[in-house]
Amino acid sequence: MAASFFHDQRLLVLIVLLILVAGLSSMAVLPRMEDPVLEQRVAIIHTRLPGADAKRVETLVTEVIENRVRDIEEIKEIHSVSRVGISGVSIELRDDTTATENIWSRVRSRLEDSIGDLPSEASRPEFRKLEVRAYALIVGLVWDRPEPVDVRVLRRLAIELQDRLQALSGTDLVRRFGDPGEEIEVRVQPARAAAMGITPADLAERLSSYDAKGSAGQLRDGSMQMLIEINNQLDTVEQIGSTPISTSDGRDVRLEQVADVRIGIPNPPETAAWLEGKDAVVLGVMVRPAQRIDHWTEIAENLIDEYRETLPAGISIERILRQSDYVNERLRSLAFNLMLGTIAVGCVIWVLMGWRSALIVTLTLPLASLMVLFGLRILGIPIHQMSVTGLIIALGLLIDNAIVMVDEVQSRMRHGESSVEAMSHSVSHLAVPLLGSTLTTALAFAPIALMPGPAGEFVGAIAISVILAIVSSLFLAMTVIPTVAARQLARRMNSNARSPGLRLPWLTKIVESALSELIRKPWKGIAISLVLPVAGFAAFSTLEEQFFPASGRDQFHITVEGPATDSLARTQATASRVDEIVRRAGASRIDWFFGESAPQFYYNVISSRRGTPNYAQALVKLPAGIPPEPVITSLQTELSREITSSRVLVKQLEQGPPFGAPIEVRFFGPDLDVLRRFGEETRAILSRMPQVVSVKTDLADVLPQISFDIDEASAAQAGISPKEIARQLATSLEGQSGGSVLQDNEVIPIVVRVGDANRGELARIASVDLVLPNARGSGLRVTPLSAFATVGLEPEAAALPRLNRMRMNEVAAYLAAGVLPSEVQASLQAELDELIDQLPTGYSVAFGGEASKRDDAVGNLFSTVGVLAVLMLATLVLSFGSFRMAGIIALIAALSVGLGMGALALSGYPFGFMAIIGTMGLIGVAINDSIVVLAGIRANPIAMTGDVEAIRDEVMHSSRHVVATTLTTMAGFTPLILDGGGFWPPMAVSIAGGVAGATLLALVLVPSLYRWLCLHRADRRVDRRANR
Repeated sequence: MAASFFHDQRLLVLIVLLILVAGLSSMAVLPRMEDPVLEQRVAIIHTRLPGADAKRVETLVTEVIENRVRDIEEIKEIHSVSRVGISGVSIELRDDTTATENIWSRVRSRLEDSIGDLPSEASRPEFRKLEVRAYALIVGLVWDRPEPVDVRVLRRLAIELQDRLQALSGTDLVRRFGDPGEEIEVRVQPARAAAMGITPADLAERLSSYDAKGSAGQLRDGSMQMLIEINNQLDTVEQIGSTPISTSDGRDVRLEQVADVRIGIPNPPETAAWLEGKDAVVLGVMVRPAQRIDHWTEIAENLIDEYRETLPAGISIERILRQSDYVNERLRSLAFNLMLGTIAVGCVIWVLMGWRSALIVTLTLPLASLMVLFGLRILGIPIHQMSVTGLIIALGLLIDNAIVMVDEVQSRMRHGESSVEAMSHSVSHLAVPLLGSTLTTALAFAPIALMPGPAGEFVGAIAISVILAIVSSLFLAMTVIPTVAARQLARRMNSNARSPGLRLPWLTKIVESALSELIRKPWKGIAISLVLPVAGFAAFSTLEEQFFPASGRDQFHITVEGPATDSLARTQATASRVDEIVRRAGASRIDWFFGESAPQFYYNVISSRRGTPNYAQALVKLPAGIPPEPVITSLQTELSREITSSRVLVKQLEQGPPFGAPIEVRFFGPDLDVLRRFGEETRAILSRMPQVVSVKTDLADVLPQISFDIDEASAAQAGISPKEIARQLATSLEGQSGGSVLQDNEVIPIVVRVGDANRGELARIASVDLVLPNARGSGLRVTPLSAFATVGLEPEAAALPRLNRMRMNEVAAYLAAGVLPSEVQASLQAELDELIDQLPTGYSVAFGGEASKRDDAVGNLFSTVGVLAVLMLATLVLSFGSFRMAGIIALIAALSVGLGMGALALSGYPFGFMAIIGTMGLIGVAINDSIVVLAGIRANPIAMTGDVEAIRDEVMHSSRHVVATTLTTMAGFTPLILDGGGFWPPMAVSIAGGVAGATLLALVLVPSLYRWLCLHRADRRVDRRANR
């Protein structure tokens, strides 16, 4: 094949042109993003049950939903939390699940089936898949007027902008934050309504009967059909106020005579937002993964600028986040590293092989990179930090084949072969070893590419890019590179046969002498070669464990969680104090979201909290150039000291798949008191640890619950049941739906309830008038609640968590910035051993948090290692035709792991997931040089017999490209090491440091082992002859 390229230059030009066009066009159309998009394997189901305590919510709602979905086999975990008035059920699918849409469709179907089993007053279950990606754009409509904010105006404008953005090509979804919604409130005047024998429930039912939005059937005849509907729909506040209501004595009065009707936001609101201290309604916009985010952002901002011109005075649009800024910054940084790596690799080749050979070899870099881009386009993988980093990792690897090929062609031409002969013989001689080394490297990276689950989706593109790069380099090394080398080097060979590149004759003599001694006495070479790998394995026990490191982004977030009884207003007051402290620390921007999670500004900061008035989250941005970790550490210390009424956590952004708290201890069992006791003891242990800044237990929060003890005899005598009392009381206080009004394509609910004054004081609630159902039309129509009940306070759990339908108390610990969770986890487990032994029968404990996610990810990573290891061994056996030779390479692979561990220990980096990936990649990289050396020895008939001088000469012949490939690999990783941070350096150090040590294994251990096997075979032959 190479001969065809040599003799037909047009074929060579066309192949290069095809690669250029395919690569450049792919670069233009490939989507660009900061991080990979993870599969939607988690969904949350929210169901409201107004007025119900946590136990009733658990029994009537949570258990019903859990039982409906529990037998879907793809579900990995069902985690639920039952709170006052709301149930939250989180469903996580198994890591090996890929066709998630079909499964979520089945879950939705089960939820529809569960509606009939839920209480009539429960809301429809709200299903929402959690997006593990960031919003492309976050903007807010801000109130800049001096008068009090009118949220209705902001939300109406936000809805209009939302519709425009949603219609934009490439937009996936747009969601509002800080929008409390609207409602038409029918505020009943209790005394007047009671005097007429009307309950709030009566009013709600009467209003609902006037809301005729449904179909009234169809007119059908032989030639046509027409829809029939009733026009009597509730449209305006005035129409609602004039609705006739029947009293207990048969008179009709208008609704406005017994109630005030108003349209506005719910009171109290469920959510709110502040942008730089100003009231706002915020929009988060997600872009489809296949869209180029930079192009979409430009169009979206033009649309927003046009809409800004139409806004009324005193209302502005502020941008909180433009994701394309971070995408461009990340890709620019990676492109710069790619350029530095290319320059470093080119310089190394120039020094070692001369400028002409360096130009030929480095030709592989742009061509292979363009082929990788085309491969990414075919596979549907966007350009993001992982796919680009795969190219950076492959820099030193993809030119290995080219170095070996150019060096071989050059060597043969120096020994008198013509350019065509040198090219053809080099390709035929190196085809099998280069194919074998490429396959083994690809198989070493394959577990990363095939790894299921979120961690695999996060880092898999690295391995795919590397595999595409080395396969592309093999193709180029077999076709384009030998052709160009044969043509270009022939001119120089004709005029000057001197070997190009750096030559150190004195060093060559020393190495030759040392190799002769080590090969002659192979046990010496074996012993020397084992020192570094064994030391590396010994250093492994000193390495700290880690999942993924923290991000160095100029943002962090703060969560404020007060006692379960805190209202939204109190949470906002606490947030104001936190805001002042954070601004003093130098924050350039702070945006607050109350009652719900903030928009997803970072891919693994999941927006999962809703309907929680005691919760707030802030997005904090720092000025450029300020590292976040010191600021976070000092802020956490000050906030913990100054804010004692609420739990305030300053959280650094993390890399990798999302998880809850760094440390999680989960106790399972039936009795809440037992679970609470063990949780509190664990909390005490964690609180004593200096690295822990806050500890939370699920069952620690207790709500004071108002209880009414009904005198059943008195109630029965009056003709009212406890159930009817509860119904009237719930309707009065929490409200009951009375239909809805359709305005501008938005459905606004009608809610009937008593006024705020009657809901906000216990004495007024206790004296609320109840209408006696059996006394309507008689003299006694109403009686106060206090006539049947005595009031008291009882403690109730604020939340009841469950995991896989088992009650659970989770103890979550949050650590200071920069502290490795593995340190705290090890200390905690040592102290918990005695406590765990005290668990009663039927109770158990498990660990979650980072440790659980790390164990799952590592298990997924190694799930395919066994099969791929056998394939790698088979490749080696077939390449060499010998199990012994394959065994030598397998030993090199095993020892290279120790070299990677030693490099990590020397650098001081923890043994995290990226280091594990680096070590696995190192295995494939480290054996390439050994394969070339061993193939060279076996290609020499004299060296094959075990001749010391012949083996040494073959090793010295291979040493040039072995050293070249080692130095280029190290040079390719240098930008990632110098880039700093904690994400890339552990992987880069383990590969670069391991490859440096693997050079010693290739040049010393391989010939020593081969010589030892030859001596062993000779001894066995002598023994067999002696035995004859």
